Amino acid sequence: MRRTVVVIGAGTMGHGIAHAAMVGGYATRLYDVSNEALDHARASIEDIVQRGVELGKLEASAAADLVGRLATHSDLAMAVGDADVIIEAAPERIDLKVSLLAQIDRLAPPDAVIATNTSALSITEMAAAVSNPRRMAGMHFFNPVHKMKLVEIVEALESAPETLDAIDDVARRMGKETVRVRESPGFITSRINAMIGNEAFFMLQEGVASARDIDTALKLGLNHPMGPFELVDLVGLDTRLSVLEFLHRSLGEKFRPCPLLVQHVHAGRLGRKVGRGVYDYEPQSPAAATRPPTER
Repeated sequence: MRRTVVVIGAGTMGHGIAHAAMVGGYATRLYDVSNEALDHARASIEDIVQRGVELGKLEASAAADLVGRLATHSDLAMAVGDADVIIEAAPERIDLKVSLLAQIDRLAPPDAVIATNTSALSITEMAAAVSNPRRMAGMHFFNPVHKMKLVEIVEALESAPETLDAIDDVARRMGKETVRVRESPGFITSRINAMIGNEAFFMLQEGVASARDIDTALKLGLNHPMGPFELVDLVGLDTRLSVLEFLHRSLGEKFRPCPLLVQHVHAGRLGRKVGRGVYDYEPQSPAAATRPPTER
């Protein structure tokens, strides 16, 4: 059994994945170049654990053991030097991910499995930065990681079957359900979700209905757990725009980003992480992401 999981990147997805690895029983290391980001990530993880105690889902002693599985690092060599599984969770920029993966490849053990958490980018292109691309595949988590059950395991051109099996085992130990996807732009979920979210922005731009009514219609009429605007505010409008731009380049005009979405990003309305997106949000603690939004 692989025992040490290293997560690269302490942002929203990175700290969520680290928490999932801790829950799975792994000795977990979280790496970021920013000590401030690492401190924020640790506070967010401890907040999630404490809520579990308050809700009666976790004993206080178990919570202490859980938090004790986490170590944070701002030195990449120390973080990955003896890692069993490395999950890269840097922002959705192919150049950044390729650079990080090349560094990881030089510093990590040759038998370490490498996964990249991406919602749309080419894993095959990223794996070209790794000396043995057979040891790499995609591992697409969903936000918020501690609540969302699905992990898409994405097979790149040269991913070895044993790599896919190892990643599947890690995800299941984290308590996740998995689906396997052959690499294609947007995989399953991002491709469909980007189309729904983009169409919602076109409807808002055309004045078909308010953001609140579009969200309500999809929740009550189509049984979606969140409306498209609630979801994009949670995911990040900049992340959604990046995915759409990639799908537009890869799959054509039907994925051209709505101008209203582009305007929101240019205005700095990036979602909950900055306190304003399609909706405005009250200031809140890192883990209090469920407070109701207000409409502009």
